[in-house]
Amino acid sequence: MNDKEQPNAENVELPNVEEQTNAEHIELPNIELIETELKRVRYINRFKSVFKSTISILITVAALAILVATLFLPVLQIFGSSMTPTLTQQDIVISIKGFNLKQGDIISFYYNNKILVKRVIAFPGQWVDIDEEGNVYVDDKKLREPYVTEKALGECNIHLPYQVPDKRVFVMGDHRATSVDSRSTMIGCISEEQIVGKIVFRIWPLKNIGKVE
Repeated sequence: MNDKEQPNAENVELPNVEEQTNAEHIELPNIELIETELKRVRYINRFKSVFKSTISILITVAALAILVATLFLPVLQIFGSSMTPTLTQQDIVISIKGFNLKQGDIISFYYNNKILVKRVIAFPGQWVDIDEEGNVYVDDKKLREPYVTEKALGECNIHLPYQVPDKRVFVMGDHRATSVDSRSTMIGCISEEQIVGKIVFRIWPLKNIGKVE
């Protein structure tokens, strides 16, 4: 007999049959589950792609809208009372560039780093006169001004009758008593380079939305 110690049967570790059996019986997903999961993944990927494309399109459209608004259709908010009752405080309006002005049009223009809004009264070479009651005459013809509710000579320190200089327009606010405009040498007549655009449409407040005249 071999003198070496024989292994004790009680101390020998046998494989865990239960654990092996469980490992061998792990269920794999069937074809239907795999196809469903693949469809879900493809859907998520398509959704991400569409979402990214939509965001890109919205950014592009927004950038173009800002560009168009800046270059062609400036949007302005009214402050002050010089254009009442036609335009009032906090009104939001759209102006348009690239136009042929006519008498009675409302324009926005730059003045001392501000944008002012007034109405066109006369053009280069025309003669403007205003009587003490506030009636306005252009080339000796009295203007019909239904947009003015209270006529006044207002702040006027120019010599009347006054001839509009070359390449400039004579403008006045509709609220004649308070408006500072071409009647005052502080503002004077407006050059073509100063003009931002012609006011054409009011978008706020909603109750007054519509064309501006």
